[in-house]
Amino acid sequence: MPTWLIILIVGIVLLILGVAVEAAQFLIWLGIIVLVVSLILGLVGRGKARV
Repeated sequence: MPTWLIILIVGIVLLILGVAVEAAQFLIWLGIIVLVVSLILGLVGRGKARV
């Protein structure tokens, strides 16, 4: 399983947990950051595969 996919799954789980627990605003932001990083890594990986 690619690393970016694992990071994406972790980001989604953190985002869901953050929404479920209102007191945990930190988890929401952490989930968003992890999602963005995983998307960037996915795009970079695809770019390298084409070259």
